[in-house]
Amino acid sequence: MVATPLGNLGDLSLRAKDTLKNVDKILAEDTRTASRLLSALNLPPKSLESFFEHNESRKLSKVLNWLEQGLDLALISEAGTPLIADPGFPLVKKVRLAGFKVIPIPGPSAPIVALMGAGISCLPFTFLGFLPKKPEEIKKIFSLYAYPAQTLVFFERKNRVLTTLKLAHQVLGKREFCLARELTKIHEEFINGYLDDLSSLDETKLRGEFTVVIGPGLEVSKTPEQEVKQLILNLRSRYKVKELAKIISEQVQGWSTKEVYQLCLQLNQGPHRQN
Repeated sequence: MVATPLGNLGDLSLRAKDTLKNVDKILAEDTRTASRLLSALNLPPKSLESFFEHNESRKLSKVLNWLEQGLDLALISEAGTPLIADPGFPLVKKVRLAGFKVIPIPGPSAPIVALMGAGISCLPFTFLGFLPKKPEEIKKIFSLYAYPAQTLVFFERKNRVLTTLKLAHQVLGKREFCLARELTKIHEEFINGYLDDLSSLDETKLRGEFTVVIGPGLEVSKTPEQEVKQLILNLRSRYKVKELAKIISEQVQGWSTKEVYQLCLQLNQGPHRQN
């Protein structure tokens, strides 16, 4: 599994270059891109096999057959790290189950590069890959991650990015964002702003490929104490106090496990066992 440059060929590691030079076959998401990459690196032409989302499942048996013949194979995406919103997961799973060795050769990854340059808190972050096309489905995805304490990273197309940011604002509220475009390429750019003020963005001038970073919520709206108490009363018969406090603290906002634990004790109606 070989990570390849997002744009700047200088980002290819010596280990990755050596691997591509010595394997017997290269499985490539785009054989044309792979061919140009090998040529630009002055590497000898290789036997390239098309391997992308829509032919992945039917190519698995062929790949296993090559491995059984003792061939060394490399998998590369069109750019970046295989499996990270790119083909490869079923292949890795199947190859491992068949007893063959899988070796990741790390390198460029657009989500990580975007986080490095965005100037937005990185931890914790959730990578969403490519979002669905329908607005209601996008809003549903965002609603799953509406809790303020995490950063979201995803890929978006230039003709949809502004609409997607507006949908994000509807669901997530005021948050900082960064549009990381053309990463590691000549026209690399980081465009920062806030979801509640998109007036400066002109979609007709947004060009290239975007990795979008949306920061954690700027304000945490603390769950009212009465709601927390009601959760404790609803669940008190199922768990010990320590376990109950941990479970509830994960369901509410602005309450630590310790604070919920103290509230459980104050109610004096928790489970009989408090250990």
